[in-house]
Amino acid sequence: MSKILEKLTTIALLVAASCGVGLAQVVPTTILEIDVENRVSYTDDIPDVSKLATDPNVTTAIPSRDFRKSVTIGDIVAVNGQPAKGTFVGNFRQIFFRPEPTPGQAIADINRSSVLEFTFEILKIDGTSIGTIMAAGLGMGGAPPGAPLAVTQGNVAIVGGTGAFLGARGQLGQAVSAQSIADRQASMSEDPANRRKHGGGGRSRFLVHVTPLARPEIVITPGGPAIFHSDFSLVNAAKPARAGEVLILVASGLGPTRPGVDPGTPFPADPLPEVNSPLGVTVDGRPAEILLSIGRPNTIDRFRVDIRVPEGTTSGLATLHLTTAWIAGPDMTIAIQ
Repeated sequence: MSKILEKLTTIALLVAASCGVGLAQVVPTTILEIDVENRVSYTDDIPDVSKLATDPNVTTAIPSRDFRKSVTIGDIVAVNGQPAKGTFVGNFRQIFFRPEPTPGQAIADINRSSVLEFTFEILKIDGTSIGTIMAAGLGMGGAPPGAPLAVTQGNVAIVGGTGAFLGARGQLGQAVSAQSIADRQASMSEDPANRRKHGGGGRSRFLVHVTPLARPEIVITPGGPAIFHSDFSLVNAAKPARAGEVLILVASGLGPTRPGVDPGTPFPADPLPEVNSPLGVTVDGRPAEILLSIGRPNTIDRFRVDIRVPEGTTSGLATLHLTTAWIAGPDMTIAIQ
């Protein structure tokens, strides 16, 4: 522990001037592909509240009509192809908006089917909480202008988030494909405790275009990006990194830690707070081994990340890419010998 603290103190002196220099200004696009399975839509078709969630069997919902409510529950199983856990909840009020409505539909200038609210509470595969994304908008119909091209339906805005997604804004929609399965329609009399047991639920992929409040960045010092050799000298053209070498990165925007600290409070020295969100570092597209990821004691929003340069990285200029909770930071160029 004492050796780590000594190294952290040395790094603090080396990057102290960076506070007035600022961070990289590139704003990369971040799109999360969130896969949800076991989706069941529970329709509010029970006037007797004493019967809600009491039937242990599979039920069939009474066909829904405009203004009827429903709640959809599903399991988050992957984010950007990486296994994950969590829960998706959709709160819907069905309203068919149509320029030429049939009886019972709503006349409007748009083609949509519901007013909705979405919540994605995302966990690591071990059940550790990462963060939550909340959204609201209109269901079905075409994708809005500027949406990711793979989005085929939905007009939904991200209205906020917590944890790694604190203050997130953006938009999302569904990418309907041959792998998509429609939700199983159930009555609200069905006991949702048996949702996974009964099976037969829906499958969908949401494309979430996120603009986060903060994103991962390598701190910029007067001498360049805060990427150091183990002797705390900067990696640069005069002293390049080597394949297999351990490098020390100083970053910001990596999100919450374990244990946590109050907002605006410096990180403690004991215990050293570990970064909570899943991190990813690549060098020229190859994943780098992450050896350490902690909040630097007595600083606010400054982190130390130790990585090992992938074996086989070729000499020349290499691109270093940092992500946290699948949110991308701007690429950095480092010299490799």
